[in-house]
Amino acid sequence: MDKKVALVTGSSRGIGKLIALKLAKEGYNLVVNYNRSKKAAEETAAEIEALGAKALVVKGNVGDPKKIKEMFEKIANEYGRLDVLVNNAASGVQKPAMELEEKHWDWTMNINSKALLFCAQEAAKIMEKNGGGKIVSISSLGSIRYLENYTAVGVSKAALEALTRYLAVELAEKGIVVNAVSGGVVDTDALKHFPNREEMLREAIERTPAGRMVEKEDIANGVMFLLSKEAEMIRGQTIIIDGGMSLLT
Repeated sequence: MDKKVALVTGSSRGIGKLIALKLAKEGYNLVVNYNRSKKAAEETAAEIEALGAKALVVKGNVGDPKKIKEMFEKIANEYGRLDVLVNNAASGVQKPAMELEEKHWDWTMNINSKALLFCAQEAAKIMEKNGGGKIVSISSLGSIRYLENYTAVGVSKAALEALTRYLAVELAEKGIVVNAVSGGVVDTDALKHFPNREEMLREAIERTPAGRMVEKEDIANGVMFLLSKEAEMIRGQTIIIDGGMSLLT
C-alpha cells in the first residue's frame, strides 16, 4: 500500500509503454490501460512485473466517461491509491477540415481532450486521499501550428493544453501538479496512419536544429522530468520537445 501507483493510458505500446516501463524502474506499481490490443497490454504488464513492479491491466476506451469511471473503480479496489496519471492515449481522424464529419470530430475530441477532463476528475478523488499527485498529458505541435490533414487532432490537442492550464489551477489546492509535454514528429505506429508520413519524417530530419529527429525516449524523459520533485513548481505548462524544429516555422 505504500508503493506509489501510476496509470498510463494507452500504455500497451509506443510512448505510453516506454513511460510505463520507466515508472516501473522508478519503483511505481502500474496500471496498463488499453482499448484494443489486449495481447500487447499483457506483454507490457509482463515486462513491468519482470522489473519487480506490479501491473494491473485494464481495458477501457478513455473517450467514454462511463468506461473511465469503471477503470478508476478497479484502480481504487486493487491499489487503494493513485499518485500519477499520464494521459497518453490518443487517436484521431486524419482529414482536411472540409472533409471532416461529425463522427470524426467527436471521436477525436473524445479521446484526445474529453478523456483528460474525466480522467483527471476521477484521478483527483483518489490522489487527494494521499496528499496529492501529478498529471502529465501528451500533446503535439499540431496544437499551435498547421499540419496537413491534422485539423481535428490539432484542435483536440489545443483543447488538451488549455485544459491543462485550468486543471493546474483548480487542482493545486488538492496537491496535484498538472502539466503536458508536446512532441515534435516521432516515428511511432500512430504516424503510419498519416497520408504524408514520409514527407513529415523527411522534414523532421532536415529541419531539426538538434540534428536528429525526436525519439520516443526524448518524450518519455520529458514526462519523467515533469513527474520528478525537481519540477514541483512547473504548473500548467506545455513543454515542447522537438529539437528546436518549431523555432524555424
